[in-house]
Amino acid sequence: MSELTGISQNILDSKIDERQTISSMLYHIALIEADWLYEEVLVTEWDPEISALFPLGCRAEDGSLNHIEGETLEEHFYRLNKVREVFLSNFRTMDQTDWRKPRVLEQYDVTPEWVVYHLIEHESHHRGQIFQLLKKLRNE
Repeated sequence: MSELTGISQNILDSKIDERQTISSMLYHIALIEADWLYEEVLVTEWDPEISALFPLGCRAEDGSLNHIEGETLEEHFYRLNKVREVFLSNFRTMDQTDWRKPRVLEQYDVTPEWVVYHLIEHESHHRGQIFQLLKKLRNE
């Protein structure tokens, strides 16, 4: 997300209307990627190093994303990169059979293949929101 390089802390933490902040969305993207990796693909406890990157859960009591404020862009990029590094490390060890092997969970069955597709859609959606918000904040 090189478009974010050099933006101010104020822009990272600013809200327009009832929208989430850029900080909140960056945190959310990383958290959801880690969650799908550990909960659905690996079906295991989270690595403590990754878990420590997320002191807050995903959502506030009202259902909105937890409000993240005061974290620098470097902290967000570190979290995003660390989660992606662990994610890719686990996926690189999968063969074709494991890639398509359903994880049978209580609420649904899911394959690692589908998880990657879903996470691409998820990140794309939030990137669009981030860039739309960034454009508005820069024009104010």
